[in-house]
Amino acid sequence: MKRVLLKLSGEALAGEKKMGFDEPTVLKVALQVKELVEKEIQVGIVIGGGNFWRGRTSETIDRAKADQIGMLATVMNCIYVSEIFRSAGMGTEVLTPFLCGSMTRLFSKDLANECFSQNKVVFFAGGTGHPYFSTDTATTLRAVEIEADGILLAKAIDGVYDSDPKINPSAKRYDRISIEEVIAGKLAVVDMTASIMCMENKMPMYVFALNEENSIIKAISGDFNGTIVTV
Repeated sequence: MKRVLLKLSGEALAGEKKMGFDEPTVLKVALQVKELVEKEIQVGIVIGGGNFWRGRTSETIDRAKADQIGMLATVMNCIYVSEIFRSAGMGTEVLTPFLCGSMTRLFSKDLANECFSQNKVVFFAGGTGHPYFSTDTATTLRAVEIEADGILLAKAIDGVYDSDPKINPSAKRYDRISIEEVIAGKLAVVDMTASIMCMENKMPMYVFALNEENSIIKAISGDFNGTIVTV
């Protein structure tokens, strides 16, 4: 793979604290991505906002406003993680679908490609810029737009299961499963909108646990403990 879109969950970056950031965890991610960049693999990154905001559980806030707060949470995450990456010796750029003053730059495919040509890691913050769309959908959208070779889904769980392993100790993990089977089984690898977009645009996904040693590097090499979602 020459270009990938890495999706990180905000909760995973918070580590055991569950909220905010766990800098050692973020630095481990940075060092893995740096190894990929040094191998001339172009990396785009989307980060969820769950370490700051889970607004959809609130019935007192309008859904559109809650989603806007979530978008801003992803911007904070990307600015922070971008700076950790810079401290590790990488060039970075944070792109958003809406203006954030001088803190980020406005997304366009041309700008993203220009940044990749400069060996920068590109952070796609702010979701799609619209409410009612998750960061899963933003991940798939950006992966398709930048013509990535695949999506790396770094999660708290080590792959795709036929049921929730936290509830069902006998849940079966798939080594490989098609996106059609994911959709038919409502397996919630990503949300349904993102799943259908992956299917229509033939975008494969590689699902693995972020906390496993060198999991991002192993996902690229294929030697990883996770699930390949084929198209």
